[in-house]
Amino acid sequence: MKFASLLLPLAAALLSVTALPSFAQQKLLPAQSNVGFVVKQMGVPVEGHFRKFDAQISFDAAKPASNKVAFTVDIASATLGSAEVDAELPKAVWFNTAKFPQATFVSSGFKALGGGKYEVAGKLSIKGQSRDVVVPLSMTQAGAVTVATGMLPIKRLVFKIGEDEWADTSMVADDVQVKFKLALSGVGKV
Repeated sequence: MKFASLLLPLAAALLSVTALPSFAQQKLLPAQSNVGFVVKQMGVPVEGHFRKFDAQISFDAAKPASNKVAFTVDIASATLGSAEVDAELPKAVWFNTAKFPQATFVSSGFKALGGGKYEVAGKLSIKGQSRDVVVPLSMTQAGAVTVATGMLPIKRLVFKIGEDEWADTSMVADDVQVKFKLALSGVGKV
């Protein structure tokens, strides 16, 4: 079984967000977006993704200090492309989706770096564990669609993903790369 893939969905949690009233005109375009993760199992990269997630954003390039993002990932929607492995992910030792159905990321600050690049500070919560993180983010625009992309490295064991015998990092690495592409409408000039 490929359990390394189970770790990556927690990375996706880093993008979790809660809805804020000011997000009304800016919307996530789910069909054009994706949230995935990569983890190594016995040294071999294994990729997975989440099928259900939502994001709320309030973005104004002229006022980066007022920008906000909230992201929520339905952890039970994690898939590594194998029915056998996917059936293991919701279990208590991995994501414990019965008790912790969502991973979230809520921003606490945006820092403009220039050239459409930003650092977004916030709190990532996965499986009952919350950590402060800084997410590097690039934004581009094509017509009416703004695309935010980034990658956040996380440590699965910090979030208690893969407990008991799965805490052995020789089988499933502790390092997980959470990758995202969020297509948004209603965002002004970046």
